[in-house]
Amino acid sequence: MAKGYIQKLIAEGEHQQLDFKFAISDSKKIAKTFSAFANTDGGTLLIGVKDNGNIAGVRSEEEFFMAEAAANMYCEPPVPFTSKEWTVDNKRVLEILIPVSDDKPHYAKNEDDKWLAYIRVDDQNILVNRVLLNAWKRKKRPEGTYINYGEKERLLLEYLENNKAISLSKFKKIARISPYKAGNILTNFLALDMIHIKVSEKEVVYSLPDENLYL
Repeated sequence: MAKGYIQKLIAEGEHQQLDFKFAISDSKKIAKTFSAFANTDGGTLLIGVKDNGNIAGVRSEEEFFMAEAAANMYCEPPVPFTSKEWTVDNKRVLEILIPVSDDKPHYAKNEDDKWLAYIRVDDQNILVNRVLLNAWKRKKRPEGTYINYGEKERLLLEYLENNKAISLSKFKKIARISPYKAGNILTNFLALDMIHIKVSEKEVVYSLPDENLYL
């Protein structure tokens, strides 16, 4: 049963909700994955599995404690997780399950001791941009978010009614406003779920909710 279950997971390959790690050699590095899974759709981390899917096995009990340190010491707020150890062909695989969080954003401390937030896009952990980060923060404010609906806000919605998506740089250009103000308008709309965001390695764009792009 264990072998079939783990092999089925491995056969999926790494994707938005699944990541393989040969070993945990640095809690700070693995904290980035904890942050990304918690901030996106949750996910499963298999320790003792190489990137190509070959099972190498967990080397020592330290692997679990390093994962625990990543989640609790190098993530803020801490990222809750559950774990289970499986034995496949006499090799131990540590399965770590990270649920999607309602307490976004979760930050991870990097090698330079900076706290950064990540999201999971396909099989990559990508740094969260200022617009999405601020939208998460505003959703948590007890006073809520209010929009001063003016010409620029109207222009944004009119553009999205006639176009699939817009980038921050495109919005600031057509609205003739600073990147800071354009970002604040997009942040407000995101916080109120009036627009959606799609993040890729190449670009970040925003759309009306019925486009169902992301988040």
